[in-house]
Amino acid sequence: MVDEVAPYHAEFTRALRAAHGKVLAKGRPRITRFRPGASCFTLVGPSGNSIIFIQRDEPTALECGGSKSLTGLAGAIDKARICNESENGDRTARRVLATGRRKHVDTAPAVGVALALASLIELATALEETGGGERYGRLNALDLTDGACHRVAG
Repeated sequence: MVDEVAPYHAEFTRALRAAHGKVLAKGRPRITRFRPGASCFTLVGPSGNSIIFIQRDEPTALECGGSKSLTGLAGAIDKARICNESENGDRTARRVLATGRRKHVDTAPAVGVALALASLIELATALEETGGGERYGRLNALDLTDGACHRVAG
């Protein structure tokens, strides 16, 4: 438990880049990705031991399967976030997002579709997969407000 997780993540990221020339997101050692507002991350050492850094003020009542109040594409995005951050399951997160986007693309707001596409692009990069260009094209074709663009960029 730490007061602020962001400085720890930044320092480990810097050290990984210095030692390995890049931030290692899979294999051993590795570090889970960190998004603005996140309250935890995991560092996995060369032998497979994990250290989870958790911010002290993290809510005590976490919903491990994602928020029950979110439905449709928003629910899929939240469930993928939980898979990705808590379980280090990039492949599971990708499957949840891809399925959610396909099921709800016609009814979801454009910003939700954009968030799903941006997350899919990030996961493809982490998994060293191709297909990001097609998703970038779909993302750029969406009609988003300036506020929505800022949210997706974050």
